[in-house]
Amino acid sequence: MSSQMPEFKLETNDLYTEETFTDRRIGSIRRLQPVTADGAPDAARPVLFVGQTQIITPMGALPLTFEIEAATLRDALDKFPAAAQQALEETARELQEMRREQASSIVVPEAGGMGGLGGGRPGGGRIQLR
Repeated sequence: MSSQMPEFKLETNDLYTEETFTDRRIGSIRRLQPVTADGAPDAARPVLFVGQTQIITPMGALPLTFEIEAATLRDALDKFPAAAQQALEETARELQEMRREQASSIVVPEAGGMGGLGGGRPGGGRIQLR
């Protein structure tokens, strides 16, 4: 096997068991309970809550996944709307930034070519975004 292949080894000190709660309409909350490598509860680490939902855009469904700072499921349920809104705003900012970067990309001809005017190496002159 090639030395370039990734190693698929789970972190035995960072294991969680997972439960999913959903209303089957708006989204779901995953409760991640820390466990030891033998499956026993690990009280030394906090329980984590992760919210999931999606919004429909002109380009299709946009999934949102976000952590919810909560101590209990009830607390996570109460904080879900605000956390989802924050995730949506952050995603919108990231998409806007990606659009700005793409719009400001400089179009540069490939080095060594004359734009298909003969000479240069084969395939030269193609336009690339950088």
